[in-house]
Amino acid sequence: MTKRFDSRLPRRRFILGTGALAFSAPASGQPAMPAAMPAATPAAMPAAGEELQVRVENNSVPELCAEKDNIELDFISPRLRRLQIQAVHPSYINTIVSDRWAPDWSSCDLRDNPEAFFKSQRRTFWETPEIWMTGFTFPSFWRGNDVPVRVGDHVEHGLHMVQVWMWRRERAEEIMVFYPPDGYWRAKPLPFEDMRWTAYGSSFLVGPVETQERPIVDLQEIVFDPPTRSFTLKFKRGGEARLSLKSVDQDRLRLDVGFSDAMPGGRPFAALRSMYTMETMSDAALVGWRSRRGKGWEEAPVIDFKGANAAEVWVGRHLPSRHNLSAPDMVFGNFEGESAK
Repeated sequence: MTKRFDSRLPRRRFILGTGALAFSAPASGQPAMPAAMPAATPAAMPAAGEELQVRVENNSVPELCAEKDNIELDFISPRLRRLQIQAVHPSYINTIVSDRWAPDWSSCDLRDNPEAFFKSQRRTFWETPEIWMTGFTFPSFWRGNDVPVRVGDHVEHGLHMVQVWMWRRERAEEIMVFYPPDGYWRAKPLPFEDMRWTAYGSSFLVGPVETQERPIVDLQEIVFDPPTRSFTLKFKRGGEARLSLKSVDQDRLRLDVGFSDAMPGGRPFAALRSMYTMETMSDAALVGWRSRRGKGWEEAPVIDFKGANAAEVWVGRHLPSRHNLSAPDMVFGNFEGESAK
């Protein structure tokens, strides 16, 4: 089972049981836009007209171990072809004085050895002065699946994790990480104001989600196109998705996703994975959703969320957590698709 570890190496928990980047950082001292309910921001609103609703199903279970992903929200729609995923700083980001990101194993089964994941091989396999990718191979990984990562004529094999870095404010900033063998992604905005670093939190899956011991997306190949900052995800079950890094600043990171086809077998087109033991020990504590334009947001504790038909979904925290304090909230919206038959 795998561990999400510190993004310097980024933390990956053991589960025990078309455009250039937009650099529009706020001026020093100016607070970021509150992240808790982002629906009114222009980036989060779709064009005028009827919004597509998708089904959000909650397959979360209670858990005591803070290093186990027990939260699972699945997004389902046979009509869906495009969506937007955002990682947004939590609303309390400007109140953080001392960050927390160390793992908490106090209520966990430690029969697995997390230290093995620090004995990794690392290589930067593609770079420009402003953005680059570094791949990692670990001594072991929970799923033995070699997914080629291609950039132009260069192909990397056997990578378990890939970091995406950028050069900003005279230093290297990690903004995204993905795991080719199981299809997991994590993203975060640039650090708020003068923070040196912020934590990763929730993970997400893009593509036909299925369960093989845990939820995965079974990938055949990942192809990165540098001019458009886009990843083409080719699925073993057929079809593909294009995940484009549209913008990143000190408020949010925005990804646009497009699918070639509907998901086979009615599978979810995306999923969010996270952890929750209690509200102040969580990476995701609450779910907010709205069903259509003109109707207000509804909100529920993530562990009690009954599912909903939604045009936009926010998953995050209002209260600071002892776990991954600075980790971002996640927003799924701008759902678009084929017309109803």
